[in-house]
Amino acid sequence: MTPDLMEEGAQRFQKIAPASVQGNTESGGRAAGFSRLVTPGEVDTTHGRILYLEGVNVSFDGFKAINNLSLDIAPGELRCIIGPNGAGKTTMMDIITGKTRPDSGHVFFGSTIDLLRYREAEIAALGIGRKFQKPTVFEHLTVFENLELALATDKGVRRSLVFRLTGAEKDRLGEVLQTIHLADSAARLAGNLSHGQKQWLEIGMLLMQDPKLLLLDEPVAGMTDEETERTAQLFLTLKGKHSLVVVEHDMSFIRTISEKVTVLCDGAVLAEGTLDQVQADERVIEVYLGR
Repeated sequence: MTPDLMEEGAQRFQKIAPASVQGNTESGGRAAGFSRLVTPGEVDTTHGRILYLEGVNVSFDGFKAINNLSLDIAPGELRCIIGPNGAGKTTMMDIITGKTRPDSGHVFFGSTIDLLRYREAEIAALGIGRKFQKPTVFEHLTVFENLELALATDKGVRRSLVFRLTGAEKDRLGEVLQTIHLADSAARLAGNLSHGQKQWLEIGMLLMQDPKLLLLDEPVAGMTDEETERTAQLFLTLKGKHSLVVVEHDMSFIRTISEKVTVLCDGAVLAEGTLDQVQADERVIEVYLGR
């Protein structure tokens, strides 16, 4: 392959790669202020928080999407977020990942990293991974190649010319393949996977970045019962090693994985507690669960 073609390939990667696998370019790819980055290993959780939102407000054309929202997530916690459509769940994730800037409030990763100072790619590099409802994988590549592409390595052209997986990287790939239930499908094209398997692959791509915090938006939507059950097993395996914030509507799935549930409504926390506690809350029944 000629240098021109390699350069074109690198540029194409930057255009099509999910935000979770961008941010590591040899030159010219660093957003302004990228030097401010703190590596994921330096996240300070001594105060018992991996994520902290306080008094966050966002309005769109006069509509208050987020209304004085406060939330904190403990290191290694698996928190489920539920609520009616329009409750502010997606906007909350947009704020955490830098896609939307709040009008006011505070958003911290650990005790010291002010997320409002960073852009989307920078926040992903800090150790926050986000998975949207619709899986985003490279369908013309194999499962193995998708995970290899997602490695947190320099994606510059010169580095790509001589790139070879190290022993540690091969071990990490094998570990992730086992974790996401795709070890037997490593050589399959991603486009030939089932919907649920594509979801697992995208989670695996996030795991290759070794995130401290995973934000997962309706991860079991469209899955079969068997895939939903295996996804629950996957999340319980990740719990403790990573902090997870899961937005979901499937109550049986939430019951399987949750210890603490937060209910959002009108951009604010309506209730919080175990699933049984929030399901018994009259306010939650009225606005979300129905009678």
